[in-house]
Amino acid sequence: MMEDSDKLLIAAKKLWDKNIQNKSVITNERLWIEQIERYKKMFNIFQAGEYYYMMFDLLIGDVASVSNEVTNVLGYEPKEFNSQLLFDIIHPDDRVYLINFEKITTQFINPLPVEEYPYYKYQYDLRFRTKKNIYKRILVQYQVVDYDSSNVLQSFHIHTDISHIKPEGEPCVSIVGIEGRPSYYNIKNFTLTKSFDLFTKREREILKSIVEGKTSQQIADEFFISLYTVNAHRRNIMEKAGVKTPIELVKKCLNGGWI
Repeated sequence: MMEDSDKLLIAAKKLWDKNIQNKSVITNERLWIEQIERYKKMFNIFQAGEYYYMMFDLLIGDVASVSNEVTNVLGYEPKEFNSQLLFDIIHPDDRVYLINFEKITTQFINPLPVEEYPYYKYQYDLRFRTKKNIYKRILVQYQVVDYDSSNVLQSFHIHTDISHIKPEGEPCVSIVGIEGRPSYYNIKNFTLTKSFDLFTKREREILKSIVEGKTSQQIADEFFISLYTVNAHRRNIMEKAGVKTPIELVKKCLNGGWI
């Protein structure tokens, strides 16, 4: 009898196939190695805990490359990690969320002009089972990185352990626009409604740094602004978010898919 995770993988691959028009296209392997650091620096992706990154090849529907940090986060060796294992370790209650989330992102990507691919980040959280049979909540963030005029070929992912921030609660999915593109936070029922952004561009940059655990001085140094300015931004962010502590702010950000 086919396992639930096998059915899930088949369903997911059917969705990914919708983004590929010509499967004879050969993926460029040098992207897996030479450009991975550039992806990490370029993308608006944050890490609020231990993380690993990977390249996913949509042509074959499998993991193309995964970083050694996967062992620290989930306990598996990089050579063990593939799409079958990835689906096997998703919490049974979260599997239906995954398919729905992938449907949402696929429906969004399909009509998107190819030149807009780099300006959107897709993110959701799910529970993954470690090699020690402990479930961790993982924030999945990814962007399309390799494509041509008719195919989405590869996506770059960062998977972050956010168990300490979001130990429970319903998984959520968001599509985050970059450089002025619209965002869609905590999408429900496949309805993509542009989300009103509480924060200015600078506030969002500082919010990302707060979530990553950076101090006010580190933020000031990073953006070449005064400590006074950083603290003023922090007060405004906390007030807009309706929270009193940085921990509450981080939890609210993750629960609402704000960043």
